[in-house]
Amino acid sequence: MESQFVAEVRKSAEESFASGLYCAESVVLALAKAQGVESDLLPRVATAFCSGMARTCGTCGALTGAVMGVSLALGRSESGQPVQPAYMATERLIREFEQEFGARDCHALLGCDLGTPEGQAAFRENRLGERCARYTGKAAEIAARLIAESDR
Repeated sequence: MESQFVAEVRKSAEESFASGLYCAESVVLALAKAQGVESDLLPRVATAFCSGMARTCGTCGALTGAVMGVSLALGRSESGQPVQPAYMATERLIREFEQEFGARDCHALLGCDLGTPEGQAAFRENRLGERCARYTGKAAEIAARLIAESDR
């Protein structure tokens, strides 16, 4: 059951990315959908997290989308509730993503600054979107596994 859940989330994220949504949007949508949450607000709230925080060389959008999905599953809705489940899963998510890819920041992962015309040209010329597709799928997979493993 757990492996099917993880595989479905990864596939959903990859399909959304292939359809034209960006990394953070794709990952948070896939994780939310797997939890029975569907809202037009989800891609909207994730949009500026894409491309390394709106092309500012920040954290990879696939990773931030995964953090949002983990928090949706394990986060709190009231001040008295614990933050530890979401924090622990997020720490593991980031650690595993960095171990897999060697970095967490968009410019380090892609080798270019998407905030510049030169970086955007390099992104297109070197077909770096293929890397982003891998980051998207893997971030969704790791997050789904951590959610499935949690006690909730």
